[in-house]
Amino acid sequence: MSTGYFGDISKIPFEGPGSTNPLAFRFYDPDELVLGKRMEDHLRFAVCYWHSFVWPGSDPFGGQTFERPWYGPSGAADTMALAKKKADVAFDMFAMLGVPYFTFHDADVRPEGASFSESRDRLNEIADYFEAKMDATGLKLLWGTANLFSHRRYMAGAATNPDPDVFAYAAATVKSCMDVTHRLKGQNYVLWGGREGYETLLNTDIGRELDQMGRFLSMVVDYKHKIGFKGSILIEPKPQEPTKHQYDYDVGTIYGFLKRYGLEGEVKTNIEQGHAILAGHSFEHELALAAALGIFGSIDMNRNDYQSGWDTDQFPNNVPEMALAYYQVLRAGGFTTGGTNFDAKLRRQSLDPQDLLIAHIGGMDCCARGLKAAASMVEEKALSAPLAERYAAWDKPDAARLLDKNADLEAIEADVLARNLDPQPRSGRQEYLENVVNRYV
Repeated sequence: MSTGYFGDISKIPFEGPGSTNPLAFRFYDPDELVLGKRMEDHLRFAVCYWHSFVWPGSDPFGGQTFERPWYGPSGAADTMALAKKKADVAFDMFAMLGVPYFTFHDADVRPEGASFSESRDRLNEIADYFEAKMDATGLKLLWGTANLFSHRRYMAGAATNPDPDVFAYAAATVKSCMDVTHRLKGQNYVLWGGREGYETLLNTDIGRELDQMGRFLSMVVDYKHKIGFKGSILIEPKPQEPTKHQYDYDVGTIYGFLKRYGLEGEVKTNIEQGHAILAGHSFEHELALAAALGIFGSIDMNRNDYQSGWDTDQFPNNVPEMALAYYQVLRAGGFTTGGTNFDAKLRRQSLDPQDLLIAHIGGMDCCARGLKAAASMVEEKALSAPLAERYAAWDKPDAARLLDKNADLEAIEADVLARNLDPQPRSGRQEYLENVVNRYV
């Protein structure tokens, strides 16, 4: 039964590009075939519980602006009754949007208990509540994770904390969240560092903290195998904010970390567009690099305001950006356990319940348009053919020998002298390729 929070809306329809109805999809048709696969199965949309149903509309200079029926006096769902009311509204919205997945942190879905055991019991009680709703609706869990950053105990990090008791508390919390994610048949488990970094080197031992983080992650992987969890373990790159420097800065940094601790075959990445921008990269760069390194897993789909140095977590609205992002996803073979999670939030002035629906509808439409443009570029080899042509000389036997393990500088020098080489540069044709992309978007 509907909670009525969103009025008398039942299901967001697909009405096509000509529609002006703000409560209808114009481009996202879940059953449309794209490269022989349903659009829903390509995009694997998920709604993030945290930003949609927990964030109160605060910013660094102002407090709560949203009034929700599941908020208690503190601005959060601080009783189990309110937490269940929040879940009722959340599952209403999931059904209206027709998304196949949702995602959550433990602190999103249950109020903090007076002890670890009470918090764990409350999480399990909410998991029971979720399980019944998931069975009734067919909704699935894309990933679960633990909030190891909001509570003051984590102000100096979780796995990297100088206090071993905090490390232990965080490890126990992750175990309980992994248990729930496994029980709810989650596709992935995400480790979102949040505060795994430092504010100043004056009180930080980087080597010790990295070793703590490596051991923590190794235990997570071991526990995954012990309980038979078949999903992926994901790390979310995040360069800064709130800490001055974070150890999971970007995809390249994470890969180096995984290689150091022998985990590169066990852990992949959950890449957020906004975090890529904060790290000084484009979203497509992070996706392409993760694919090249074999650690591409899933994505959080949001954006930053390009006039702000803050992680503003806005819904996507830039089709060319989405086209280039999904082009990299398609080149990587598409999602397996991963998907497109809307880790995005309303602006603090967007107060109406329907604003939540409209924001997700627009984001889903933007992603759908980007996917279709990307699929056309793949199908017509719009970018792959020029790329193959640019590197074609490397496919010749003489060039391949340059990279052979027996090649050495002396032999290469002798060959250059014998052939009197004087190679001339060739155009990279960047403007041409940019124009090609613009034809599709």
